[in-house]
Amino acid sequence: MENEYRRDIKSLTLSQLKEEMEALGEKSFRARQLYEWMHVKLAERYEEMSNIPHKLLDQCRERYTYTVLKKIRMQESKLDGTRKYLFELADGNTVESVWMRYKHGNSVCISSQVGCRMGCRFCASTLDGLERNLLPSEMLEQIYAITRHTGERVSNVVVMGTGEPMDNFDNLLQFITLLTDENGLHISQRNITVSTCGIVPRMYQLADRHLQITLALSLHAATNEKRRELMPVADRYSLEELMEVCACYFEQTGRRITFEYSLVKDVNDTIEDAEQLIRLIKGLNCHVNLIPVNPIKERDYIQSERRAVEQFKEYLEKNGINATVRREMGRDIDGACGQLRRRHSNEIDKVADISEKSI
Repeated sequence: MENEYRRDIKSLTLSQLKEEMEALGEKSFRARQLYEWMHVKLAERYEEMSNIPHKLLDQCRERYTYTVLKKIRMQESKLDGTRKYLFELADGNTVESVWMRYKHGNSVCISSQVGCRMGCRFCASTLDGLERNLLPSEMLEQIYAITRHTGERVSNVVVMGTGEPMDNFDNLLQFITLLTDENGLHISQRNITVSTCGIVPRMYQLADRHLQITLALSLHAATNEKRRELMPVADRYSLEELMEVCACYFEQTGRRITFEYSLVKDVNDTIEDAEQLIRLIKGLNCHVNLIPVNPIKERDYIQSERRAVEQFKEYLEKNGINATVRREMGRDIDGACGQLRRRHSNEIDKVADISEKSI
C-alpha cells in the first residue's frame, strides 16, 4: 500500500466514510465511531480510539493518511489576548491561524492555502507566491488544534488567512460541509465567513450552492484604475462584473455582502474615494468593513490616520451605507496575514546560511 495513493480520512464526509467501511467489510456504525473520534473528540492519533477494534485501526493506518497539525509557535497579544499560531503540515510547510475572543464567542481565522498567488500589493501572504492548496482536513485541523490548545469551543470561523479560498474551491466546499455537519463540530453556516479577492466565476458557483455563509469581497478601491494598482486580479475582473456577481449572490442566498476595504494613507482614504465607493455599491444589500492597513516592511503602504478613518466611515453612514471599522486584534504579534510564517521562514534560511558558511 505504501506506493499507492492513500486517501485523507479526515477529509471524508460521514457518508463517504461509510462507503469506505463497507468496502472493508465493516458495519456502517464503525464509520460513525471513527467520525466522532476525529470531528467531535478531536483525537490526535488512532491509538486514542478506544472503542475501535485493533484490526480496523491497523487497516486505517495502512489505507489512509491521518492529518494532525504540529504547533511550532504561538504568540499571545498582551493587548487583547489574541493568539496567533504557526502550524507545521506533514510535508514541512507552515500555515498561520488566529484565535480571537469576542463577547459573542471565540472566532478563528484560518488559512486556505500555503502561500498565495493573487499578488495583492499590501499583503505579506503573497510575497513568496503559492506553494499549494490545503486539504479540507488541513483547514479543519487549524480549528481543531486551537480548540485542543485553548480548551474552548470555537463558534465563528473566518476563512480570511493566507491564501485565496476561491482558488481552492472544491476543498473549501468540502471543508464547509464537514465543519457544519451536525455529526461534527456543527458550526452554523451563518457563523462562517469566506473572503475572496474577486474570482468572479467561482463567486457565481458559490452563489449557486445557496449556502448561508457570509461572503466577504476584498474591494479596497472604488475605481478599476486604482484597484488594478493594488490588486492584480482586477486586470481580469472589472468592478462592474464584481457588482453583478455580488447582486446575484444576494439574490440567490439572501445573504448581504461584506466589502472589505483596507484604508491606505494617501492612496484610497479620501472623501473623494468614499464618494466613489458610495456610487459603486449604492443599492446593494451590503456592509462595509473598513480596515486600517497593517504595514509590512516589504511595501511602502502606510496606515491611514485615525481621523481619516473616522471621516471615511461617517461619510459612508451619512449616505446610507452601513459601515464599521474593524477592531484591530493582535497588533503586537505580527498581526497581518503571512507575517509570522514569513518571519519563521526567514529565520530558518538564516540558520541554513550560517550552517553552509561554517562547513
